Amino acid sequence: MIRREIRLQGLGGQGIITAGHLIGAAASLHDRKEAVMTEDYSPYITGGWSRADLVISDEPIDYPLVSSPDILVAMSQDGLDDNWKASAPNATIIVEASLVSTDAVEGRNLFHVPALKIAEDLGKRVVANIVILGFLTARTNIVSRAAMETAIVNRYPKAAELNRKAFESGYALASKEAYR
Repeated sequence: MIRREIRLQGLGGQGIITAGHLIGAAASLHDRKEAVMTEDYSPYITGGWSRADLVISDEPIDYPLVSSPDILVAMSQDGLDDNWKASAPNATIIVEASLVSTDAVEGRNLFHVPALKIAEDLGKRVVANIVILGFLTARTNIVSRAAMETAIVNRYPKAAELNRKAFESGYALASKEAYR
Protein backbone atom coordinates (compact mmCIF):
# COMPACT_ATOMS: atom_id res chain seq x y z
CA MET A 1 0.00 0.00 0.00
CA ILE A 2 1.21 3.46 -0.82
CA ARG A 3 -0.10 6.15 1.50
CA ARG A 4 0.90 9.74 0.78
CA GLU A 5 0.16 12.69 3.04
CA ILE A 6 -0.01 16.23 1.69
CA ARG A 7 -0.40 19.52 3.56
CA LEU A 8 -0.98 22.86 1.84
CA GLN A 9 -0.96 25.99 3.98
CA GLY A 10 -1.06 29.67 3.24
CA LEU A 11 -3.25 32.71 3.69
CA GLY A 12 -6.91 33.11 2.96
CA GLY A 13 -7.41 34.13 -0.65
CA GLN A 14 -4.39 32.24 -2.00
CA GLY A 15 -6.49 29.30 -3.18
CA ILE A 16 -5.12 26.76 -0.71
CA ILE A 17 -8.45 25.01 -0.10
CA THR A 18 -9.23 25.09 -3.83
CA ALA A 19 -5.84 23.53 -4.59
CA GLY A 20 -6.62 20.77 -2.10
CA HIS A 21 -9.97 20.10 -3.74
CA LEU A 22 -8.29 19.94 -7.14
CA ILE A 23 -5.67 17.43 -5.95
CA GLY A 24 -8.42 15.34 -4.36
CA ALA A 25 -10.54 15.40 -7.52
CA ALA A 26 -7.57 14.50 -9.70
CA ALA A 27 -6.66 11.59 -7.42
CA SER A 28 -10.10 10.16 -6.77
CA LEU A 29 -12.18 10.97 -9.84
CA HIS A 30 -9.56 10.75 -12.56
CA ASP A 31 -6.73 8.55 -11.25
CA ARG A 32 -9.12 6.27 -9.34
CA LYS A 33 -7.19 6.41 -6.07
CA GLU A 34 -8.59 6.75 -2.59
CA ALA A 35 -8.44 10.31 -1.29
CA VAL A 36 -9.56 12.12 1.84
CA MET A 37 -9.28 15.86 2.44
CA THR A 38 -9.73 17.90 5.58
CA GLU A 39 -9.61 21.66 5.63
CA ASP A 40 -9.11 24.21 8.35
CA TYR A 41 -8.83 27.97 8.50
CA SER A 42 -8.45 30.74 11.03
CA PRO A 43 -11.46 32.60 12.40
CA TYR A 44 -10.34 35.89 10.81
CA ILE A 45 -12.41 37.13 7.90
CA THR A 46 -9.37 38.40 6.02
CA GLY A 47 -5.67 37.78 6.43
CA GLY A 48 -6.00 34.52 8.32
CA TRP A 49 -4.38 31.20 7.50
CA SER A 50 -5.95 28.32 5.62
CA ARG A 51 -4.87 24.70 5.36
CA ALA A 52 -5.82 21.68 3.27
CA ASP A 53 -4.66 18.22 4.29
CA LEU A 54 -4.96 15.24 1.95
CA VAL A 55 -4.30 11.55 2.29
CA ILE A 56 -4.03 9.66 -1.00
CA SER A 57 -3.70 5.89 -1.19
CA ASP A 58 -4.06 2.90 -3.48
CA GLU A 59 -6.17 1.17 -0.82
CA PRO A 60 -8.99 2.26 1.51
CA ILE A 61 -7.87 4.91 3.98
CA ASP A 62 -8.40 3.84 7.58
CA TYR A 63 -6.95 6.97 9.21
CA PRO A 64 -7.83 10.19 7.38
CA LEU A 65 -5.62 12.68 9.19
CA VAL A 66 -2.21 13.96 8.13
CA SER A 67 0.44 13.46 10.81
CA SER A 68 3.74 13.56 8.90
CA PRO A 69 3.34 15.11 5.43
CA ASP A 70 5.34 13.63 2.56
CA ILE A 71 4.57 16.81 0.63
CA LEU A 72 4.27 20.28 2.14
CA VAL A 73 3.25 23.33 0.16
CA ALA A 74 3.75 26.63 2.01
CA MET A 75 2.50 29.84 0.42
CA SER A 76 3.12 31.82 3.62
CA GLN A 77 5.94 31.98 6.16
CA ASP A 78 3.70 30.62 8.91
CA GLY A 79 2.75 27.74 6.63
CA LEU A 80 6.38 26.65 6.55
CA ASP A 81 7.32 27.55 10.12
CA ASP A 82 4.33 25.71 11.60
CA ASN A 83 4.76 22.53 9.58
CA TRP A 84 8.22 21.69 8.29
CA LYS A 85 9.48 19.99 11.45
CA ALA A 86 6.44 17.66 11.43
CA SER A 87 7.04 16.70 7.81
CA ALA A 88 8.61 13.37 6.90
CA PRO A 89 12.45 13.39 6.89
CA ASN A 90 12.55 13.01 3.10
CA ALA A 91 9.56 15.27 2.45
CA THR A 92 9.20 17.44 -0.60
CA ILE A 93 8.62 21.04 0.46
CA ILE A 94 7.41 23.55 -2.12
CA VAL A 95 7.33 27.22 -1.11
CA GLU A 96 6.28 30.46 -2.77
CA ALA A 97 9.70 31.98 -3.44
CA SER A 98 8.77 35.62 -2.82
CA LEU A 99 6.91 35.06 0.46
CA VAL A 100 8.73 32.27 2.29
CA SER A 101 12.26 32.09 3.68
CA THR A 102 13.62 28.58 4.16
CA ASP A 103 16.78 29.44 6.11
CA ALA A 104 15.77 27.32 9.12
CA VAL A 105 14.78 24.21 7.15
CA GLU A 106 17.11 21.23 7.24
CA GLY A 107 17.06 17.79 5.67
CA ARG A 108 14.16 18.22 3.28
CA ASN A 109 13.84 18.46 -0.50
CA LEU A 110 13.19 22.19 -0.89
CA PHE A 111 11.83 23.92 -3.97
CA HIS A 112 11.38 27.69 -4.27
CA VAL A 113 8.70 28.37 -6.86
CA PRO A 114 8.08 31.96 -8.03
CA ALA A 115 4.37 31.22 -8.49
CA LEU A 116 3.20 34.78 -7.85
CA LYS A 117 5.64 36.22 -10.41
CA ILE A 118 4.61 33.64 -12.99
CA ALA A 119 0.93 34.32 -12.29
CA GLU A 120 1.48 38.08 -12.58
CA ASP A 121 3.27 37.57 -15.90
CA LEU A 122 0.18 35.65 -17.07
CA GLY A 123 -1.96 38.61 -16.01
CA LYS A 124 -3.75 37.18 -12.94
CA ARG A 125 -2.24 36.67 -9.48
CA VAL A 126 -5.13 34.36 -8.60
CA VAL A 127 -3.61 31.51 -10.64
CA ALA A 128 -0.51 31.26 -8.43
CA ASN A 129 -2.05 28.18 -6.81
CA ILE A 130 -2.44 26.57 -10.24
CA VAL A 131 1.24 27.28 -10.97
CA ILE A 132 2.07 25.50 -7.69
CA LEU A 133 -0.15 22.57 -8.71
CA GLY A 134 1.73 22.26 -12.00
CA PHE A 135 5.04 22.17 -10.16
CA LEU A 136 3.74 19.74 -7.53
CA THR A 137 2.35 17.39 -10.19
CA ALA A 138 5.62 17.30 -12.10
CA ARG A 139 7.88 16.89 -9.04
CA THR A 140 5.87 14.39 -7.01
CA ASN A 141 3.74 12.37 -9.43
CA ILE A 142 1.13 12.25 -6.66
CA VAL A 143 -1.46 12.42 -9.45
CA SER A 144 -1.09 12.13 -13.19
CA ARG A 145 -0.70 15.21 -15.33
CA ALA A 146 -3.85 14.35 -17.30
CA ALA A 147 -5.88 13.91 -14.11
CA MET A 148 -4.80 17.27 -12.69
CA GLU A 149 -5.38 19.11 -15.97
CA THR A 150 -8.86 17.57 -16.25
CA ALA A 151 -9.72 18.47 -12.65
CA ILE A 152 -8.67 22.09 -13.22
CA VAL A 153 -10.54 22.50 -16.51
CA ASN A 154 -13.67 20.86 -15.07
CA ARG A 155 -13.61 23.24 -12.10
CA TYR A 156 -12.95 26.39 -14.17
CA PRO A 157 -14.22 25.85 -17.73
CA LYS A 158 -14.51 29.59 -18.45
CA ALA A 159 -10.90 30.20 -17.44
CA ALA A 160 -9.54 27.00 -18.98
CA GLU A 161 -6.94 28.67 -21.19
CA LEU A 162 -5.44 30.84 -18.42
CA ASN A 163 -5.36 27.90 -16.02
CA ARG A 164 -3.74 25.66 -18.64
CA LYS A 165 -1.00 28.25 -19.11
CA ALA A 166 -0.51 28.57 -15.34
CA PHE A 167 -0.39 24.80 -14.87
CA GLU A 168 2.00 24.34 -17.79
CA SER A 169 4.28 27.10 -16.46
CA GLY A 170 4.61 25.34 -13.10
CA TYR A 171 5.00 21.94 -14.73
CA ALA A 172 7.71 23.19 -17.10
CA LEU A 173 9.53 24.93 -14.25
CA ALA A 174 9.82 21.62 -12.38
CA SER A 175 11.52 20.12 -15.44
CA LYS A 176 14.27 22.74 -15.58
CA GLU A 177 17.78 21.74 -14.61
CA ALA A 178 17.79 23.95 -11.51
CA TYR A 179 14.89 21.94 -10.04
CA ARG A 180 16.14 18.41 -10.76
